Amino acid sequence: MKKYHVFGLGNALVDTEIQVSDEDLSRLDITKGLMSLVNQERQQFLIDELQDHLTLSSRACGGSAANTIISVAQFGGDGYMACKVASDENGQFYLQDLIDNGVAHSGNEKLDSGVTGRCLVMITPDAERTMNSFLGIGETLAPDDIDTVAIAASEYIYIEGYLVTSDTGKAAAIKARNAALAAGTKVAMSLSDPGIVEHFKIGLGQIIGDGIDLLFCNRLEALTWCDTDNLDEAIVRLKDIAKQFAITLGAEGAVIFDGFNVLRIEAQPITAVDTNGAGDMFAGAYLYSITQGQSVMDAANFASRAASLVVGKYGPRLDSDEYIGLKLI
Repeated sequence: MKKYHVFGLGNALVDTEIQVSDEDLSRLDITKGLMSLVNQERQQFLIDELQDHLTLSSRACGGSAANTIISVAQFGGDGYMACKVASDENGQFYLQDLIDNGVAHSGNEKLDSGVTGRCLVMITPDAERTMNSFLGIGETLAPDDIDTVAIAASEYIYIEGYLVTSDTGKAAAIKARNAALAAGTKVAMSLSDPGIVEHFKIGLGQIIGDGIDLLFCNRLEALTWCDTDNLDEAIVRLKDIAKQFAITLGAEGAVIFDGFNVLRIEAQPITAVDTNGAGDMFAGAYLYSITQGQSVMDAANFASRAASLVVGKYGPRLDSDEYIGLKLI
């Protein structure tokens, strides 16, 4: 038995989620449906322009990997989060929010001065999420911030693909992958965003190296990675980089490769309200399930149920009773 089920590695971002229209996105020159990196001035401009819009969820520690590790912990697993925050109020809030959600972390009492990253999550009426992120001090996450002892004490590490946008973040991810391989810890990773795949494919390949144990992506990320518009072709090609993988397909469910067979998972019926965090929840529920000894098929069905609940409400997390109500098969 290892101490942690999943060790997460990703950008630390304090999330603010608001309701916008397609016209708002067009007026402010924001690309819909993608994550875009912005500087602090641009993000503050957007916040000022949208200050009269409805806030959909309370402030919360976020970032893709954090959302996933929090879900692992809330389902009852043991999670650890490696990230970087500043000594500002948002940084203190971020680490406390991790603790309150049952997640151990790499923060300490001697945090560096600076600005903790923030993510403005904009939700349109069709439930699509669009993100503008300012990484702040998180952009300086580096190999020295990686706790190899904690990695060795984990069953899986989970790397978010967003780290590829920073040279030091990419180096930290590579160090974490190598430490995991040396310790017999399995490596899972998310491709994170179609734009990330399109613009940082070489860097993502460097993180993946000779291959990983488990890959999470959505349909567009898979197609973009494989440079094809044919999902069946993408499924074949993804086998070259991952022993197992899960491709989420929204309302069409998911495709799972368990190392031997390609499996199809039906989506759960739900009226979509907010797709923010659906992929993160799918990954978290899936990782929790397989670290509890569940089969790949059972893990995928559990993950599908969990993701559907997230899509049906605002925010990337579930309420405590919703986590409790989701039982493994």
